[in-house]
Amino acid sequence: MTHVAALRGATTVDTDTREEVLARTTELLDALMTRNGLSTEDVISLVFTATDDVRSEFPAAAVRAAGISDVPMLCARELGIDGPSNIARCIRVMAHVHTDRPRSAMRHAYLHEARQLRSDLPE
Repeated sequence: MTHVAALRGATTVDTDTREEVLARTTELLDALMTRNGLSTEDVISLVFTATDDVRSEFPAAAVRAAGISDVPMLCARELGIDGPSNIARCIRVMAHVHTDRPRSAMRHAYLHEARQLRSDLPE
């Protein structure tokens, strides 16, 4: 039976350029979709955050560039907290999706320098 689930993920960019924001965001979404056997029709909405040092492009632009124009998206600033969770040039996403997988079978995606945020999760 299909239900609504939330997936989380994060990635980093080495440099804040439009090309790298688009490429790394695309890579992140591809990882979430592939790991969870999802298609674009399964995606309900996407919420992106980026740290203050990511200013060259909206992460949602990568989704639009991939031709997905019917998914509601929101981009926001990540909180600038002092501590180990405040990773430089970090893009995070929460994806709401339709799936038949149980929560225990969902696979989140933490890529590049963002891996340290959730090293406890299986890839």
